[in-house]
Amino acid sequence: MQQTRVAVVGSANMDLVGIAAALPRPGETVLGSDFVMLPGGKGANQAVAAVRAGASCVFLGAIGSDAFGVTLKARITAAGVDTGHLRVVYGSSGVALVMVGGAGENAILVTPGANDGFTGLTEGELAAVREADVLVAQLEVPVETVTAAALAARSAGTRVVLNAAPARPVPAELLAATDLLVVNETEAHALTGRGPDEPAALLELVPRAVLTLGGHGAWYVERDRPAVHVPAVKVDVVDSTAAGDAFTAALAVAWGEGRELVEAVHWAAAAGAACVRKLGASVALPRRVEIDELFSRPV
Repeated sequence: MQQTRVAVVGSANMDLVGIAAALPRPGETVLGSDFVMLPGGKGANQAVAAVRAGASCVFLGAIGSDAFGVTLKARITAAGVDTGHLRVVYGSSGVALVMVGGAGENAILVTPGANDGFTGLTEGELAAVREADVLVAQLEVPVETVTAAALAARSAGTRVVLNAAPARPVPAELLAATDLLVVNETEAHALTGRGPDEPAALLELVPRAVLTLGGHGAWYVERDRPAVHVPAVKVDVVDSTAAGDAFTAALAVAWGEGRELVEAVHWAAAAGAACVRKLGASVALPRRVEIDELFSRPV
């Protein structure tokens, strides 16, 4: 099997994670039980997840000139991701404040920092996109940058997987260049105005889509084909923070390897399940052997 070449365009953040028995309500202070500081950001997470799932990966994004930026680049590089195109922008790096409750639920506040300065793709960055088998992008960096990368990928025959997260308006030009859309319930509603019981509404925007439903699995929809529900893999949940990133990256890797997309969604569901068994974002992203183990488990 040929190794999939993935290019990820997205964010890099330092995750400041606090753990408590329950998440605080507005105006409430709760005592936490633990704190960890970990590299994260949807782009960096998906790049690391792609490598752990068996792909080679180049990461295109931006970090700040602060201490967080130094740590972020060192950690992402150590994970096996090609960071040769990673920009350094004067000022602060992106930071995510993550609160994790006792049942594994989370609440996240992201300040973009250097990620907002990731604009105007260079010819070298565009070449890295064109040379990949699959481009994976999210919406934590300027949408104009994501659109430029997607158009470059489309011109070169590189498949485009758009994880439209966080929920925000997506220009028609970007949707037209998207081969596979990955969204959760909130993001799907933001794009279509429909509920999770209408996954086919996404096909008004793109030719293929995956609607993730957490513990209720996922829907795969494709034009001119019946919708397919893929059940979740049942595991004990510790932290769901990076489950979506593990899912998206594994899906892109499996599709790049030539698997049928329904099978690729099943494999991605196993990756998401493997991820939620551990605390943290990038440190919880599963390796290929862990994904394969859950994928082969009877539902």
